[in-house]
Amino acid sequence: MLSRKNVERSGQFVVPGDKLGVIEEFLPGPGTYVSDGEIYSLITGHILIDASNKTVSVYPRVHSPVIPHEGSIVTGQVSMVQDKIAVVQIFNIGKKHIPSGLFTGNVHISMVSRSFVKSMFNALKIGDIILAKVTNDRNASYQLSIADRNLGVLYAFCSRCGNLLILNDHRLQCPICKNVEERKIAVEYGVAAI
Repeated sequence: MLSRKNVERSGQFVVPGDKLGVIEEFLPGPGTYVSDGEIYSLITGHILIDASNKTVSVYPRVHSPVIPHEGSIVTGQVSMVQDKIAVVQIFNIGKKHIPSGLFTGNVHISMVSRSFVKSMFNALKIGDIILAKVTNDRNASYQLSIADRNLGVLYAFCSRCGNLLILNDHRLQCPICKNVEERKIAVEYGVAAI
């Protein structure tokens, strides 16, 4: 039988290494580990004691940070463009917003389209908001691809006057100065929420 004192510990805040009980009293649950017959907290969180199953668990108080991983879909703003590469400041990982400047990714010209692209300037420009896929996350150097049909520029701005370009008959045109520009556009150009 569990003591009233132990059941009252449910909800108590613990940090890794805090002793929760012994294996004669509880079964170890998620967020715990056993050493020499004693159960300890593996994570920072709150104790949950299930009296009917005689288990002790720890549920996280702090969620793991959101970090881009290979396969993640990210949204970012192009901060630099050279002939063969573009640099992107990532501000969304999936639907989660992250502080600007925390993660930077690179789009190489080979990852722009399945067909030949002569110059990165034909696909992306500084200031463009893009949707991309992380293809490599080794060493916190995020390699991005916009080659899939649903990936690419979500919002582009006129190189002459800075206004938002409007998609009209598969062409991006400035409604103010009538400048026409080329980009590798995403399926959801102009309608995606960011």
